[in-house]
Amino acid sequence: MEDRVSGPELVLVFSGKRKSGKDYITDLIQDRLGSEVCCILRLSGPLKQQYAQEHQLDLDQLLGPGPYKELHRAAMIRWGENRRNQDPGFFCRLATSGAQTPVWVVSDARRLSDLQWFRSAFPRQTRTVRIQCSEETRAQRGWSFIPGVDDAESECGLDSSVEFDWIITNEADAPSLDEQLQPILKAAHEAASSARLDQ
Repeated sequence: MEDRVSGPELVLVFSGKRKSGKDYITDLIQDRLGSEVCCILRLSGPLKQQYAQEHQLDLDQLLGPGPYKELHRAAMIRWGENRRNQDPGFFCRLATSGAQTPVWVVSDARRLSDLQWFRSAFPRQTRTVRIQCSEETRAQRGWSFIPGVDDAESECGLDSSVEFDWIITNEADAPSLDEQLQPILKAAHEAASSARLDQ
């Protein structure tokens, strides 16, 4: 486990529905900040790795965007929920172990317990970001409603009762992503500067 004293200066915890553009936007942020300042942590990575091991599945295909992942998604969600019920911080701890940059971008928080873990472990540093777009836009990106997936906690757990620090609207007719990301990038640059001063 990482040394908490030299932990992150800023933890950006992103959430949003499938095909809302979470990976695209978090990759964009990392491109702007650079990999020496910012790392992307995917909570689904350790989940998928563990699930693939226990079920003899192809990890690379589970990590990709294709139909293989969709074929296993519902069963993987149930399996992950069982793990989280036993230990709500299990996947968060796995995802953060070894992270050493001043800015952490968590690309795929899906449950209130994910937010609670980061807010508890890094109360001063954690900021939340919600990516939103219409179902029509998501459908244009390849989304279609799947019972047991799109109505499960993994998709709906953060739909209400959460106050986000920032909300990004990822639609063609919304303000540009550059404009919407400015306050987030500013906070990240300040965190990186603070980390340099502490060294």
